Amino acid sequence: MSSTRLPSNLAELKASGWKRRSVKDEVRENFLRMLQNGAELFPGIVGYDDTVIPEISISLIAGHDMLFLGEKGQAKSRLMRLLVRFLDEHLPYLDDPAIPLHDDPFAPITSAGRRLVASRDPADVPIAWWPRSERYAERLAPGTKFADIIGEIDPAKLAGGTSMSSEEALHLGLIPRMHRGIFAMNELPELDELVQVGMFNILEERDVQIRGYPVKFDIDVMLLFSANPSTYNRSGKVIPQLKDRIGAVIHTHYPQERELGIQVAEQEAGIDLGGEWPVVVPHFMKQVLEQITIAARKSKFIDQQSGVSARFSIANYETLVASARQRAVRLGEQPAVPRISDLGHLATSSLGKLELDLMGSHQMTERQVLEAVVAEAITTVFEEYVEEHGLAEIAAAFRQGAKVEVGDMVPSAAYEAIVADVPAVWQKAFEVNAARDPAVRASCIEFVLAGLYATERISRLQSHGRTVYDTGGFR
Repeated sequence: MSSTRLPSNLAELKASGWKRRSVKDEVRENFLRMLQNGAELFPGIVGYDDTVIPEISISLIAGHDMLFLGEKGQAKSRLMRLLVRFLDEHLPYLDDPAIPLHDDPFAPITSAGRRLVASRDPADVPIAWWPRSERYAERLAPGTKFADIIGEIDPAKLAGGTSMSSEEALHLGLIPRMHRGIFAMNELPELDELVQVGMFNILEERDVQIRGYPVKFDIDVMLLFSANPSTYNRSGKVIPQLKDRIGAVIHTHYPQERELGIQVAEQEAGIDLGGEWPVVVPHFMKQVLEQITIAARKSKFIDQQSGVSARFSIANYETLVASARQRAVRLGEQPAVPRISDLGHLATSSLGKLELDLMGSHQMTERQVLEAVVAEAITTVFEEYVEEHGLAEIAAAFRQGAKVEVGDMVPSAAYEAIVADVPAVWQKAFEVNAARDPAVRASCIEFVLAGLYATERISRLQSHGRTVYDTGGFR
């Protein structure tokens, strides 16, 4: 229905031809129409086209309440929030302060709503419109009380003489107030059992029971949940009756290809690489950064049941770009180009995002684990480039020995002196990221040196932000 002239009373609403639908019918019909028209269904979601998206689509058509099951940072909350786009742009409701929720003008579920419609001429029943963006609410389970999402008896109303068993005595929680909308509960296993029972009643009977007083509300709401598999599958964390009533379980996952992970990090970071201090990020640096996340997700020192969030990649990408920009401003270089030495600042954005496996026998700190996964990532990406570009030839060119100093504040022009004596070999190395710009070439040189060290072809000494590679250590 067009928002230019929306009906303002019940008589106009009836004349407009508006038809009531349940929220799940509304979502289904709008979804199917968008699907038929070839519209983008889940904008901004990367890497789920053949796995997660088809399962969500089927569940929407089936009219299911859904549980999104996956480790942290797998876009569970974003997927739930995106379902709002399948709601109507506006929804009519009875506009009266005595009605505590957005009651359906054609089928009110509250006593106050029914009295309003029955006691007045339709032309005198005021109608307002609930925008799509406000028809979604979510809550994080830890600390959530029954009164927060179901409701509670209002003492002030009891003091005024209202009966405890009366609907008017209630102060409604989030779910009843989202009648005709979508409600999401994050981290379901952390929800108190009493609250889970209340949600079970809503799923099973679509009613509300508060302090032993059954108050029949024919609540129309789509319920969504999220959970981590390690806690959801643990016995006793979620009552079986509630599990049984959830219509569909949607399994999410981390990007299955490195390039998809890079795409996610760039998209979510949303960094403007232009402006007064432009940044050029070589692709091998993006590969190293995402490989760090991949290595962390496989590390035996990290608790894999908790997972390594995509926010780990995003924050590290932001740190990498920021470090390069700082150097560019201080040295007056343009463009700013991230280098391997900029990875030394990743501790600021990484520590706290890795949960160590405390059950293991290792005594490594979180910083030591991070350094290990960074080294592993550099090795993995460098060996791919060695195979593709033959970069191992550089080692033979430096057998006579030299010391090369690099760092996140070393001017890019200084790197040219490093390779002045062997330009032919280094030109082959620059095939990694073809460019004549000194800053890009400096980044390439650091990548090759770090790779040679990671593959134990040279030695390295780090001190106070500077790194010295001893090429005399070539084997």
